[in-house]
Amino acid sequence: MAVETFKASAHLQEGVVVKVQSRNFELTIDEPKSLGGTDTGMNPVEALLGSLGACQSIVARVYARKFDIRLEDFRVEVEGDIDLDGFFDKSDVRRGYSDIRYTFHIKTDAPKERVEEFVAYLEKQCPVGDTIAAPVNMKLSGIVIEN
Repeated sequence: MAVETFKASAHLQEGVVVKVQSRNFELTIDEPKSLGGTDTGMNPVEALLGSLGACQSIVARVYARKFDIRLEDFRVEVEGDIDLDGFFDKSDVRRGYSDIRYTFHIKTDAPKERVEEFVAYLEKQCPVGDTIAAPVNMKLSGIVIEN
């Protein structure tokens, strides 16, 4: 089994701004002003949607050749529905996405049947999609109190 461990750290800044680091890369996560942020970056749930679209795009690039598909262009539009009453503890509803929808925009000269096979394979291969769609073991591994 070839298990690879990926790591990231999230450091809370002023307000609800968070600096996220992984390897040598950093991104800013924030909330829109309507949710108490300063709108300096995507919020976490938008970043999740972006991660899904990015993962699907990478899988498309990696596996297009396997299906003899020449991608002239590939774009994913992703949207999802969250009931904010769950996050704000106003009602007992799910706190995360209840529905996520995506649309693939594929520019290719490949026949429709091959593109449909390719898309079905792509959906199965995307690690982010798999993580969202299936339960994952998630647990707190420790608490460090710093003085």
